Amino acid sequence: MGSVSSRDEAHRKAEVAVWFGGASLVWWFCCPFWALVSFGALPFALIGLVRAWVEYRASRAGRASGRRALVGGGLSLLGATAAIAYLVFLARHPELPVQG
Repeated sequence: MGSVSSRDEAHRKAEVAVWFGGASLVWWFCCPFWALVSFGALPFALIGLVRAWVEYRASRAGRASGRRALVGGGLSLLGATAAIAYLVFLARHPELPVQG
């Protein structure tokens, strides 16, 4: 039988939607090569959205923080939207050189 602190530590380790969502956004500010960033940020954002959904369902059962799940989902959605918008922009303007 585990202690209460070990359960809390397990919940903290399992709640990673905020980290994936934040990572999908940080790339846009840290790297000037946006064409490369969009390909790297999109998987992080999609993983963050899936983790946010899992964490939100766990929060409804009382096993995780609902606020962290919503924040992670929002960050991930913002990162995915930015990546998809930039890829659409590049597809619609083939005459532009791919630059940062």
